Amino acid sequence: MNDPTEPGWHTSRRSAGGNCVEIKKEGDQVLMRDSKDRSGPVLAFDLEAFRGLVADLKEDQLSPDGEPAPVKR
Repeated sequence: MNDPTEPGWHTSRRSAGGNCVEIKKEGDQVLMRDSKDRSGPVLAFDLEAFRGLVADLKEDQLSPDGEPAPVKR
């Protein structure tokens, strides 16, 4: 179980409307949790996988169902 008062969790300054995740770097991993359910599950990514996720999000390469987004033409 996660302690919501645990230091080190960060939310984007751009987050709005409660649709946010929080991240925390811990060792060689980046942890991610739902900001609305801080005691819920936590995803763990190695640094390279997290960088890839962020790059794909910036390029809008992911769809809501987790499948690669269709190529925009």
